[in-house]
Amino acid sequence: MLILLFYGLVVYRSALGFSYTVLQSIALTLFASAAAAALVFLLFTPAAYHLSRRSNDVLETAADLPASIPHPIVGISLLLLDSRTTPVGSFLQSIGVNFFYSVQGLIIALVVVSAPIYIRAAQSLFAARSQDSELFAASLGASRLRILYSVIVPSSARDLLSASLTSMGRAMSEFGSIAIIAYFVLQPPFSGVRPASVLVYEYFGYYGTAVAVSASSFMVLFSIALMVAVRLARRKSRNPINGGW
Repeated sequence: MLILLFYGLVVYRSALGFSYTVLQSIALTLFASAAAAALVFLLFTPAAYHLSRRSNDVLETAADLPASIPHPIVGISLLLLDSRTTPVGSFLQSIGVNFFYSVQGLIIALVVVSAPIYIRAAQSLFAARSQDSELFAASLGASRLRILYSVIVPSSARDLLSASLTSMGRAMSEFGSIAIIAYFVLQPPFSGVRPASVLVYEYFGYYGTAVAVSASSFMVLFSIALMVAVRLARRKSRNPINGGW
C-alpha cells in the first residue's frame, strides 16, 4: 500500500486518476457501501443474535455461503432473480424493481457479499456478552426481539458500529458481483458512473498502469480513513471510562 500511494501520489500523479470522474466513482461506492452496511445491520442483527444463542447448521451455512463462492456467481444469481423468466423476477419487474445497471442492484450485491463479515463479527460480540441482563429482561416478560433492541443493541452500539464499518469496508472492495450486475448505473445523480473497483479495472485496460495506479492511490486514501474509523470505534468500545468492556 505504501508503494502504491508513493507511486500514485508522487511518481505518476496522473490528472485522469484524480479527475472528477474518479471522485464521482468514489462517491457512488461510499454511498452504496454505506447503504449496504445499514441494510445489513437492520436485516442480519437478529440472525447474528440468534446464532450466538442457538446453534443452527442451516442458518450458519446460509450465512457463510456468499463468502465461499466466486462473487461473479452472486452477480449472475441476482440477474436471474430479477429476470422475467423467473416468478420472483416477473413480480419485481412488475413493481419497477430492476437490479441491472441500477443503484438498487449495486446495493443488493454489496449486501450479499458483506453480510457474512457483519454476521460473524456481531455473533462473536453477542456470544461474549454476559446474559444476566437478558435473563432479567426475560423474567419481566420481554420478548427476545425486544431484549435485542432495547437491552443488547444499545449497550453494544460501538461494537456493532465497528462491525458495520468493517462490512462497509468489505463492500467498498467488491468487484466480481458488481462487474456483472452494475458495471455502471443509469440513475441520477449517478447516471453513467462506475463503482470504484470497476473504474480502476477499466482505467488499467484503457489507459495503462500510470492512470490506474493514480486512481487506486486516491481511492485507497478513503479506505484508510474508513479503517481508522473502525479502529477508533473499537478503541472507544473497549475504554472502561465509556462503559465498554
